Amino acid sequence: MFENLSDRLERSFKLLKGEGKITELNVAETLKDVRRALLDADVNYKTAKQFIDKVREEATGQKVLTAVKPGQMIVKIIHDQLAELMGGESVDINLKGSPAVILIAGLQGSGKTTFSGKLANLLKTKRSKSPLLVAGDVYRPAAINQLQVLGEQIGVPVYTEEGSKDPVKIAKDAIKHAKEKGYDVVIIDTAGRLAIDEQMMKEIEAVKKAVNPSEILFVVDSMTGQDAVNTAKEFNERLNFDGVVLTKLDGDTRGGAALSIRSVVDKPIKFIGTGEKLDALDVFHPSRMADRILGMGDVVTLVERAQEQFDEEEARRLQKKIAKNQFNFDDFLKQISQIKKMGNLKELASMIPGMGKVMKNMDFDDDAFKGIEAIIHSMTPEERNNPAIINGSRRKRIAKGSGSTIQDVNRLMKQFEDTRKMMRMMTTGGRKKMSRMMGNMPFGR
Repeated sequence: MFENLSDRLERSFKLLKGEGKITELNVAETLKDVRRALLDADVNYKTAKQFIDKVREEATGQKVLTAVKPGQMIVKIIHDQLAELMGGESVDINLKGSPAVILIAGLQGSGKTTFSGKLANLLKTKRSKSPLLVAGDVYRPAAINQLQVLGEQIGVPVYTEEGSKDPVKIAKDAIKHAKEKGYDVVIIDTAGRLAIDEQMMKEIEAVKKAVNPSEILFVVDSMTGQDAVNTAKEFNERLNFDGVVLTKLDGDTRGGAALSIRSVVDKPIKFIGTGEKLDALDVFHPSRMADRILGMGDVVTLVERAQEQFDEEEARRLQKKIAKNQFNFDDFLKQISQIKKMGNLKELASMIPGMGKVMKNMDFDDDAFKGIEAIIHSMTPEERNNPAIINGSRRKRIAKGSGSTIQDVNRLMKQFEDTRKMMRMMTTGGRKKMSRMMGNMPFGR
């Protein structure tokens, strides 16, 4: 996500490196390159021009002309303007109503049905809501079945009317059903088309009029670039939707849609899809996204994800075990499981300031832990509980059982022992020793 844009902007900022102060001349040269970077990222031409004009106006102000480090000042100005371009502040979803009705719109293939499932999961797990999913796409044969499968995976009921081809009736009946059964949020998945057509627009307008939704969300595939922005504009003219959802931001996207859509339709981006898993949905924060684009990481989101997987009682139990040097492979497996739940490994690494560039050319497989887990699962319960008993013959058996080599097992044993020492130092305050040790860690070799 945004890798190409981040690289181009970094090269642009280098034009100011070593300059004693900001002048109209060196600002012009830098911003010319920034403008090219934005257009290459498929940012709307008018949006890119307005953005550059605002940055130039800020950068050539009297206060900035006397700046000691012009490069840093330009980065700050561009960061602030990027955040402003994408909306400035995050905007929450409107859940007023009894029940609150959320209408999902968009073209076919944009990810509406998957997003509906993700949103239901988020509202259930993080907002303590009781959602009802509604299968309102009566044209795509697999749509109803797909929503039912998603609902089953997250434990959310799905309202369907078998054989009905009337989305307006389905939506109205679903709301009545939700009131009777006590569901407080109704999420209506609607039909999409391969392109915008009059029949589609009239149909979704009729659904909107019939159910008077508290929130209309337009789902758009961010990988379609400027087409996404143009489609959003047409939908907004007919529906006057409340917010945008950008899907597939974890893919090889140039990011133009994320940067252009707010300024073109004047509607906030509310959610971004960051992966295929049903928990891979984030609230959109413009400032955090600007941080990521400029290679500053996103520590706040990283901490939030960690806290979601954090269990205070489990942490206290683990801390006692670490202090007594009883941390074992079963505990190690639990830690791996928590990291995996936080999301895509490469994305997590990119949230650490300065790590995005380091990790850019590294392959991060979501199954990167599989080899480690296979080795641990090949151990007996006694070996996992007491790693000290794993001698040469046991390592040979473990390697054979996990389809790995003795070298792989030895490497894991070494990594585990180093991790155990490091965690013990953290509980006993030996931070200097720990930092020295980290320099010799064999991870990733």
